[in-house]
Amino acid sequence: MASSSPDSPCSCDCFVSVPPASAIPAVIFAKNSDRPRDEVQEVVFVPAGSHTPGSRLQCTYIEVEQVSKTHAVILSRPSWLWGAEMGANEHGVCIGNEAVWTKEPVGEGEALLGMDLLRLALERSSSAQEALHVITGLLERYGQGGSCLEDPVPFSYHSTFLLADRTEAWVLETAGRLWAAQRIQEGARNISNQLSIGTDISVQHPELRTHAQAKGWWDGQGAFDFAQVFSLTQQPVRMEAAKARFQAGQELLRQWQGGITAEVMMGILRDKESGICMDSEGFRTTASMVSVLPQDPTQPCVHFLTATPDPSRSVFKPFIFGVGVAQAPQVLSPTFGAQDPVRTLPRFQTWVDRRHTLYCGHQAALELMESDQVSPRE
Repeated sequence: MASSSPDSPCSCDCFVSVPPASAIPAVIFAKNSDRPRDEVQEVVFVPAGSHTPGSRLQCTYIEVEQVSKTHAVILSRPSWLWGAEMGANEHGVCIGNEAVWTKEPVGEGEALLGMDLLRLALERSSSAQEALHVITGLLERYGQGGSCLEDPVPFSYHSTFLLADRTEAWVLETAGRLWAAQRIQEGARNISNQLSIGTDISVQHPELRTHAQAKGWWDGQGAFDFAQVFSLTQQPVRMEAAKARFQAGQELLRQWQGGITAEVMMGILRDKESGICMDSEGFRTTASMVSVLPQDPTQPCVHFLTATPDPSRSVFKPFIFGVGVAQAPQVLSPTFGAQDPVRTLPRFQTWVDRRHTLYCGHQAALELMESDQVSPRE
């Protein structure tokens, strides 16, 4: 896989609608995962589990302490790593993450990826607010770092997160081990590859403001605007491009305010004119997810995942947690054990074919469509 230049359009978009923005009494979550165009994303079901006290858990690069019980999760993830770009758990918690660069330098060492933090939070939380506490606690203890691409040239970033459950949503934005969070109890919200929390901070790292003041980024007077204080003065090209996408997402949500459904969210994820559905030379939307989280706890949450690239030419397949649910083999990538390039040091020196059955079939169909042998309708 070709390495990504510093200004490659690494991007993603997350959306959430909380009543009364939703057309139904439900929180609706959506995310596009924009990654290297040849990267395969699989959909993995992991059942709930009980674990031996004191046991350790291997994440993408490092081990962390395991908890006694973990929740069942459905994950859409780049097939080479442990964590996930987006997913949900059996309690109706959904999380998506985005790459972000701030004034805080990206660590050179290997730690937890933002995608690892996402999966750990889903496995350990029964609400969006609890997931926020899990992520910030792990961030404080282990930090974040390591290459986020399957490539011999390291490429690292920090993460922002959109967390949702049946009643509310949270935006969590990080800068190294520091963070700020905003609670969303009604209306629609989106995030992209930039800091977006201004002065409306619901909760924050206890040293956030003193650190900013010590660095000379904030004079300690007046309102504290997290995005303004921690954003890079000179934004790289990839983040400048994200501004237009973020604004387009805001406008699409505004247009549908009060009428947002799963179908509307799918339409937003399929919007190519805005760049939300990405298809550039090096990057594209490799997988998408939409979740409907009814406020009535007796109603099941429904999660729609593509497991294939380009949502404008993919089918959203439904998933519901329930008795007897199991892994669908068609969306599970092959494994390579100790010989996997992510496990052998130095990492990513060889290439392996991670395509799953559905990906291969979808790829063949796209090639036919692009060669004009069949029309998109066919």
